[in-house]
Amino acid sequence: MPEITSNSTGLSGEYFVAGELLRRGFNVAITMGNAKSIDLIAEKNGRTFPIQVKSIFKKKNVGWPILKSKIKKKHFYIFVNLNGDKLTNPEFFICTSFEAKRKIREYATRGILNLYLINNDKFKNRWDKIK
Repeated sequence: MPEITSNSTGLSGEYFVAGELLRRGFNVAITMGNAKSIDLIAEKNGRTFPIQVKSIFKKKNVGWPILKSKIKKKHFYIFVNLNGDKLTNPEFFICTSFEAKRKIREYATRGILNLYLINNDKFKNRWDKIK
């Protein structure tokens, strides 16, 4: 299967995350536009949760580009592997802002959160963190 554009990868991840949150009883609003710091706003039981979604097309990608300086307190970060090369269900890795900041590795020209650092039970499908 051919890869999709980075814009389509990002939108796919946002819609998959919105669907999962809706399935779990949240009300969800998707923000539209580029260069935004919040992709989704989720609400449940009177509490609001700002969510940033980062997506990769396939596991072969090393991880998600992100800088520590872009992490916002009290936001949740959901990293999505679309598994587009296998057409299996996407994988979701849920981090608090504190967790995301600790896992990002910064280099001279970029920052990245490596898949192998969060591909475990502390992050995978941890929707319970959003409460």
